[in-house]
Amino acid sequence: MEKNSEEYNRILGELAGYCNESGKIDQNLYVNYDVKRGLRDSTGKGVLTGLTEISDVIGYDVVDGERVPTDGRLYYQGYNVEDLERGFHGSKFGFEETIYLLLFGKLPNEQQFRSFVELMECYRELPRKFTRDVILKAPSKNMMNVLQRCVLTLYSYDDNPDDIKIENVLRQCMELIAQFPIIAAYGYQGYKHYFHDMSLVIHNPKPGLSTAENFLRLIRTDKKYTELEAQVLDICLVIHAEHGGGNNSTFTTHVVSSTGTDTYSAVASSLGSLKGPKHGGANLKVQQMFDDLKAHVKNWEDEAELEEYLTGLLDKKGFDHSGLIYGMGHAVYTNSDPRARILKGYAERLAKEKGRTKEFELYRSVEQISGRLLAARRRSGKPISANVDFYSGFVYSMLGIPIELFTPIFAIARIAGWSAHRIEELVNAGKIIRPAYKYVGTHREYLPMEDR
Repeated sequence: MEKNSEEYNRILGELAGYCNESGKIDQNLYVNYDVKRGLRDSTGKGVLTGLTEISDVIGYDVVDGERVPTDGRLYYQGYNVEDLERGFHGSKFGFEETIYLLLFGKLPNEQQFRSFVELMECYRELPRKFTRDVILKAPSKNMMNVLQRCVLTLYSYDDNPDDIKIENVLRQCMELIAQFPIIAAYGYQGYKHYFHDMSLVIHNPKPGLSTAENFLRLIRTDKKYTELEAQVLDICLVIHAEHGGGNNSTFTTHVVSSTGTDTYSAVASSLGSLKGPKHGGANLKVQQMFDDLKAHVKNWEDEAELEEYLTGLLDKKGFDHSGLIYGMGHAVYTNSDPRARILKGYAERLAKEKGRTKEFELYRSVEQISGRLLAARRRSGKPISANVDFYSGFVYSMLGIPIELFTPIFAIARIAGWSAHRIEELVNAGKIIRPAYKYVGTHREYLPMEDR
């Protein structure tokens, strides 16, 4: 019997009700069985599941056996990322140097770096007709889905896709790192054309330019950008390139790579993880929150008015009623997030160039007031500071980057870290990652359908 859509929706709603009823687990059981939900202990610290030499994330110092809050530190292959950032001044290829460091465990000399950049430029070229046949043929409203679909399709263009020997995996990873910015930019141009009836503009990447320069060039009709804009985006890519093995998408890289699967499947899985709003989409929430704040707070310089708005957020009376102030706090960092410290300085410089200093001061005021309000509410003694997402969306908006590309920029950077971790997993030839789940249901006797 043919059913209409209303009847289908009724049946689907009924089945969804069964899912909600069947899948509900008593929350007390997590405590009873000492289950580290979310792979975190009672203090929120991640459960140790592996070893890595790629990066180190430090939020506490240990003094006399006690954890003491400190300014956060992030290390790539043993190098403090703030030292790297200072060393990259005057260079437009900071991200490329970071990629080299993450993949090979050391900083390159001049000859090594020149050869590496030339090789990456060769890998930047997409397969013939790929832009037309894959990126533009089935446009999507979400650029993360564009990246994921293109990565899986690139498997079909690889003459040796399933070989997981290190040399082949390195080649695949370097190709994907080089191609991600191109795919994201072309995917966005296709989205604008097909969903917003705007002119389709496809520029070719230009040899000799950095990843940051080429990306700005590809997404802008006039191909123009300032030196500061390119420098700021380059540093954004550097500080997002890696963040330890325990973040969700990098852990996904390890889990999927441990099965022995191909590079394209592993990277597509990590993209699916990063797409989630609890992971890669956080800076979008910050931007939306500030848009709401600007609509409700008349005087940005009135601290009392700002505090009233932010208190309303915490009381679940404003914005999305989540009770959260987005961009504040971090699972590991305490006194400060080193990435936010770096980005805040660049945000201030860019705001001056763009005539948006007043807006930057608003962000700084919200950061200070929010930290105070959150610390008072939580009474945990742990300082609450801004994380990297607090300023990154503001920086992207000043660069004229549309919100549709905020999370893809994260992916363009983080593919470097994912690649390093995939190679590390394969080099060490570990066991397949297989955590345990405790069954808390009941065993039942089967009944024939006529007896149910």
